[in-house]
Amino acid sequence: MSQEDHIELFILKNAVITRDLRTAFNVNRIGNTRGALEAQADSLVADYLRQVDFETLAAAERMSEFYKLFYALENDIRELIEATMLESSGNDWWKTCVPQVVRENVQKNYDREAAEGLPPRSDRLIDYTTFGELGEIVKDNWDVFSGMFSNATRNRVLRVINRLNLVRGPIAHCNFLPEEEAIRLKLAIRDWYKLME
Repeated sequence: MSQEDHIELFILKNAVITRDLRTAFNVNRIGNTRGALEAQADSLVADYLRQVDFETLAAAERMSEFYKLFYALENDIRELIEATMLESSGNDWWKTCVPQVVRENVQKNYDREAAEGLPPRSDRLIDYTTFGELGEIVKDNWDVFSGMFSNATRNRVLRVINRLNLVRGPIAHCNFLPEEEAIRLKLAIRDWYKLME
């Protein structure tokens, strides 16, 4: 078999694997959570988005990487907090362990969305917190969380959370993240997970 034949076979095998992966992703709704109605709504905005300049669309594509990183991180931290607090304080952990100011702000967020007729984003109150409020929960319950951060001080953990919260701003508010901030974000994410090693 010639080298060209090997290359052609390699390409064909990869095409089959790619097709099978796409099928599996679609069947399991991985990466594609659009319902039929939303898919139809895509056509409503397609013509308008053609008016947006190329640089803005390119920046949006670049920023989607950072949104994905932060989405995964923030939700992983929420899961960690909820699981840890449930284990240490039981089902009433939200009422007994979360600072009152956080609970009040969460209730305002929930009520504001309900008043607008929006469907609930979650049945968990922790999903209505800001990233900074997650840090407040960790800070107020340091005795519960300190054991999972290997030799890390409370101040060091809170400094990493603060750094992540600062870099979150441009991502959440649709501003471009300069390269040095992108590097800081990735280093801060690494720092967070290294603290738990």
